[in-house]
Amino acid sequence: MFNNNQKSKGDNKSLLPTSTINIIGNGTTIQGDIVCEGDIRIDGQVTGLVSTKAKIVVGPEGDIIGDLVCQSADILGKVTGIIKVDDLLFLKGNALVKGDVYTAHFEMEPTAKFNGRCYMDGQQQQQQQPAENQKNGKAALQEAK
Repeated sequence: MFNNNQKSKGDNKSLLPTSTINIIGNGTTIQGDIVCEGDIRIDGQVTGLVSTKAKIVVGPEGDIIGDLVCQSADILGKVTGIIKVDDLLFLKGNALVKGDVYTAHFEMEPTAKFNGRCYMDGQQQQQQQPAENQKNGKAALQEAK
């Protein structure tokens, strides 16, 4: 788990972990945002944004109230919030997701539950939605006259 290379003379660097996996264990509660560079596994409770440039795994006991932003994600627990995944979002087991999803690829096992909207057209969809809402609002306004 830790880098056991011997220090050379004059090297003032301390021993650093060779892995960038972060774990929030079962029984741990965090209120606030989590921003990291490497993979993160959440088996506890988090209220706030969870953001990484790598993978997020929400374990079966994991419970997140807030948004997820990552490269890929495996959800086995509960997430209430917006999920933005650059690559693959995979809902496994008894996963429960309440909120909108923005992803390139979406996979879901039959036992998982998803309540929300799914956008698979990336940022283009996010930009078109307000424009479409404005058009629909103008059309509704003209029909009401």
